[in-house]
Order: sequence, then C-alpha cells, then structure tokens
Amino acid sequence: MLAAAVGAIGSSISQLSRTVFMRAGGGGGAWKDAAANGGVTLGFTVFAGLALAAVVFYTARGRLKSPWSRRKRKRVLSPQQWRSLFTPDGKLRDNGVKFLKKVRSGGVDPSIRAEVWPFLLGVYDLTSTKEERDIIATQKRKEYEKLRRQCRRFLKNWSPGSGSLTEGMGSPDSEDVVSARESLSSEEGLQYNEEADQPTSSMMDGYTGSKRITDSNIASDSDSSDSDSSDGPEVSQTFNFTESTEDNDADLPLKEDLSPSNMEVQSEPRSGEDFATWQRIIRLDAIRADADWQTYSPVQAAVSDAKARRAAEVVGLKDYDHLDPGRMFHAARLVAVLEAYALYDPEIGYCQGMSDLLSPIISVMTEDHEAFWCFVGFMKKARHNFRLDEVGIRRQLNTVSKIIKYKDSHLYRHLEKLQAEDCFFVYRMVVVLFRRELTFEQTLCLWEVVWADQAAIRAGIGKSAWSRIRLQAPPTDDLLLYAIAASVLQRRKQIIEKYNSMDEILRECNAMAGHLDVWKLLDDAHDLVVTLHDKIETPL
Repeated sequence: MLAAAVGAIGSSISQLSRTVFMRAGGGGGAWKDAAANGGVTLGFTVFAGLALAAVVFYTARGRLKSPWSRRKRKRVLSPQQWRSLFTPDGKLRDNGVKFLKKVRSGGVDPSIRAEVWPFLLGVYDLTSTKEERDIIATQKRKEYEKLRRQCRRFLKNWSPGSGSLTEGMGSPDSEDVVSARESLSSEEGLQYNEEADQPTSSMMDGYTGSKRITDSNIASDSDSSDSDSSDGPEVSQTFNFTESTEDNDADLPLKEDLSPSNMEVQSEPRSGEDFATWQRIIRLDAIRADADWQTYSPVQAAVSDAKARRAAEVVGLKDYDHLDPGRMFHAARLVAVLEAYALYDPEIGYCQGMSDLLSPIISVMTEDHEAFWCFVGFMKKARHNFRLDEVGIRRQLNTVSKIIKYKDSHLYRHLEKLQAEDCFFVYRMVVVLFRRELTFEQTLCLWEVVWADQAAIRAGIGKSAWSRIRLQAPPTDDLLLYAIAASVLQRRKQIIEKYNSMDEILRECNAMAGHLDVWKLLDDAHDLVVTLHDKIETPL
C-alpha cells in the first residue's frame, strides 16, 4: 500500500514537472534558468516531501488499532495466560488488575469461560485463594440445592387459594437430600400439581403485552425506589416454609468474610400465587427459548433423549415433545435455575426477558449451581431492568439520552422535534443487554467486556490502573449504556435525514439485529467514555 502510494506521488510529481516545463516555454534555457534560481527545484522537493509524509502518516494511522478493534480482539485471554495469572496458592496476581485489563481489551477464550466468569461476576473475589474458593463453591452448591428442594416441595404441596407456601408442608422427606444436579438426571418425575400451574386470568394479563407483571395485587413492592435495593439479596431463605434445613448445613457456616459482597434481603416474602405465576411464565419462556446457543455448546446440544426427558419431568416441564433433546434439556435447566432465582430474589421474582439473560450463562456453565450463582452476580446490576416501577429502566434511558445530547446536539434536537429524546426506542437493548441485537458469540464478548469494567468498579480499581489503555479511560459501571448510545450515533445520518417519527427510529433499532460489529461498537462506546465520563453521572 505504501509503495503504491509513493509511486502514485512520483507519477504526479513527474506530470507536474512536465506541465511546468511546457508552460515555461518548453525550451531548455527557461527550465535551466528556473532550476538555477532554485525555486522550482525547492518547490517540487517540498511538495514531494509533504505528500510522502502525509501518505506515511495516513498508512501508519490505519495500523493503529484501539483495544476494542477486530485486530486487538484476536488477543483474547488465552488458557496459557489465564494460568500464568495465578500465584502458587491460587490467587490472582496484582489483585486481578492485569486479568481485568486483558478481558477488557480482548474478551475470553471460549475454552476457559466457565473458569473465568465466576471471577467477572463476583462469585469469587479477585483476591481469593484456591482454598477459599473451594469453601465458597461448596457453600454455594448447598445453598442452591436448598432452593431447588423448596421449589420441588412447593410443586407437591401448594394449591391455589391457600395463599401460603406453608400450607400442607410436612417434614423433609428423602427427596430433600437429592442435589439439584442429580435431580436433572433422576428417573423420578415430579407429581405435578395441575391446578397450581394454572394462575388466574387477572394474574396473566400483565404478561400479555409487557415483559413484566403489572397486576396491582401482585406488585406489592412496586413503590420502593430503585436506589433502595441496588443489590440483590444474599439470603436465599425468603419464602415462608414450615420446615428448616439449616441443620443439614451446619458443617458449612456462611463465611461472609470470603463472600465477594454482603447484601441483605430488601423485600418481604411473596405469596404462593406469585410463585405459581412465575413458574407458569418460566416454563412458557423456557419452551420458546432460542436455539442459537447450540452451535456454541455442541456437547449440551447432543444430550440424549432419555436424559432430556428426565430433566423435563423433574422440573414439571410440559408441552415439550416438539423440541429436540438439546433444546428440551436446555429448557429444563432454564426452569430449574429461574425458579431458584425467583425464590432467592422474590422482589424481582421472574419477568419475561430474564430467560434471555440466563440462556448464554447455562450454555457456558455446565453445572446448574454454578450457572445459578453466576446469574445472581449478573442480576445484581441487571435486576433493575425488571423492577415493577421501572425506575432502573428510566434512569438508564435517561443516561443514554444524556450521552447523545452531549455528543451530538444536532441529533438530539432532531429527537426532541420527534418527541423521542427519552430514547424509549432503545428500551429492548437496555432490558436484555443487546441480547436480541447481537449474535450469540457477540453477546458473550460484549458482556465479558462490560463485566470486566463492573468487576474493576467492585474491586475499587481506579484510573491509575488503566493509564496505558485508550487515553486513560477509567472503567465505568455503565459501559453498556455507552454502547447503546454508540449504536444510535452510528445511524445519526439516517435518523436525521430519513426518519420523522419515533416509530421509524424504533424500527431502525430493531433492524440492527445481526448487522452490528461488536468490536466497532465497543470502540465507539469507549471513545464516548473517554469524552463524556466526567459529565455523565449515573449513580444507582
């Protein structure tokens, strides 16, 4: 490229020389007189030098790639690099700073995602040792199994109209000792309560045209503010059960000093009707889940028909005969983890869209209890997208609006003219974090970079640690919102020149699906962080 450019410049200079020569009269004397005076020679020399320098600069600039570009993306965190980041006692070196930098600039090799994600999502502290993580893993597995036992007992014992989860509960039986993982391969199906799976029509109305329950009888906590519950609940025992299984876990006390974060329950226990509704919607969404994960996780996609059917029976899945074994097993895992989360965080429970966020996680994490705790870590931030009062959604849409306003006042004025400055047209991107706009693999890449920033925030890693990355841009808790704003700004010309209503912009945003370059998107998002992070304040 450089040689061709230099050659072109040489040809241009030669042509210009002949032109000047002819205009000087074509005679050798005229040219010699000009050369003798040095004017023409100096002029051509300066011109050629400047042109050559411009080409060299332009070509070199083209080779400069930001940490987010496709070229840099090839340098993912490899298995060899991942192993080299640990000390002999299994602790990340330099408190995980180098680790986060690597993920932030290139993502994670697919073969080690299951090992890396628990660190990014706060299941393990960045400063923990191998021994501490083993203790936490055992404790978390038992907590998840307890939640699954509660789900199974509810299926067996609750009936509509009782209004309580304690009704009909007896003492723990032999099923209580079955682990959640084992239950998905058990031959024993649940004795499913047909009536409990049929919530009243008024409870279902909120799902007809919305991603969340809107019935006022269900939304008992909808008046609470977003800032009052910025973190998810740490205590999993939030529904009222008559029996207690704490004695079973007496050998594993909660080691709060080893936990990455200590949170408290923010809401009162919900009713049995709520949980029955959540179960109903969870099963429907699980059956309808996309199959785009199958190429990424061929081992899970190739599960046997017998194993898939046992898993479906254990969680009370219905109407799954049209699914292939891989999708059937995936749906059963979605049900198991989402039901457990509904018990764990009853303020949020379950809303449509949460299955979209969980699906990539269970495709990477092969054990349900590990997938569950990664999902809990993910939802510490994402849970605000599913609050009944939508305070979290409005705050995020407002942040996207502010980014566009500060970056491109012309585009913002056009949005104001269309009464679209609230940026409601990116609602779907905010709720499910680009899940519908990106391919499966692109989604994983984007989320990993976002999680790396959030992990840095949790660990208190400040600007100095990022001094060599992209103009000293600090990590931000809202990188996703900068990416959403970037996707809109990339289409500013079409929006300004062609669209005259918010509906038209909404259709344009929905049409982005499958046409986004995730690393270009992150590049632009990072540029926005560099320029605007001091102006954009987005506290939860």
